[in-house]
This record gives sequence, structure tokens and C-alpha cells, in this order.
Amino acid sequence: MSHLQIFPVTGSHHPLPHFASNDPALITAELAQRGIGFERWPARVELPAGADAAAVLAAYATEIKRVQSKGTYPTVDAIRMTPEHPDREALRQKFLSEHTHSEDEVRFFVEGQGLFCLHIGDEVLQVLCEADDWISVPAGTKHWFDMGNSPQFCAIRFFDNPDGWVAQFTGEAIAEQFPLLDEKTLHGG
Repeated sequence: MSHLQIFPVTGSHHPLPHFASNDPALITAELAQRGIGFERWPARVELPAGADAAAVLAAYATEIKRVQSKGTYPTVDAIRMTPEHPDREALRQKFLSEHTHSEDEVRFFVEGQGLFCLHIGDEVLQVLCEADDWISVPAGTKHWFDMGNSPQFCAIRFFDNPDGWVAQFTGEAIAEQFPLLDEKTLHGG
């Protein structure tokens, strides 16, 4: 189930949230107040275990066409992470470092889950995204992403940059101050 927690940026290790909800309407409203897009789309296709990126993109061609028809995101790919992925540790560490992008970061989760952490002003918003969740993080927003120790997700990624995922790392260690995906999963959100 999708989940949002909003924490103050306090500098203390694992501060308590001042907002938490599993309600998609409340999540959408809270994120919208901060310029973040969030929607629930039906992940209508059950993918076979070995589906590669081309199969994922073909299965969701209708949704991709709908997004691309607006002309904003001409480049699309799919990322699928499993506990057996050979680069899972290196990718996790890279994504866990606070960074920004010069373009929007847009994801549609079709399987599994991942934790987007958005550093906006004096808050950190942790959005647990699961299958059916579409999120759009505006260009320049400081954030990090955790896929957990045993990642299990598939997401379609939309870009306006033909080079795909390009990050500018802030060098801040803020991610270490907040719960990670495995802690949220163990403690029920």
C-alpha cells in the first residue's frame, strides 16, 4: 500500500514524522501542495518473472503512449530490480545519495515497491511507491531513492533527456538520518 510520511529536517537520527497516511487522496493532496505529482494507475499486466525491458515497455504501450502524447517525455525505459541483480548493491548506493536532476523524474511502478525521499525546504517526504503508483518529481528537487537490501520492483521511467538518468549529487549525507525501505517494511510503513 502506498504510504507517505513527512519528517522535519532536524539533524537528529531518525526523527518522528509529523504526518503519515496510506490514503491515496491525502497523499496526492500533500504532494501536490509541494509540487510533486502523484497518481494511482492500474498496473493491468502481470509480467512474467523473466520479462526484460522490451517486454515491460510492450506490455504498457498504452500508458506510455498516453504520457508521451503530451510531448514532454520522448524517452522511456524500464528498470527491473530483483535480489539476484548483479549490480543491485552499487545501484542502491548510487540512488541513496541525495541528488537532483535537470529534468523531472517520472516513474510508473508496475511491480514491487521503492522509497522516494524528497528533501523540500525544511521537510523530508518519504513516499513508499508500489505497483500502480505514478510519481513526478520536478527538476531540481533534492531527493534520494531506496530499493532496499533485496530489491523487488519494476518501474517505467520517462525522460525529456535522451541520455536518460543523469544526476547531480549534492554531497550531503542527509539520507543517513531517515528510515530506509527495509525499516519501513519491517515496521509497517
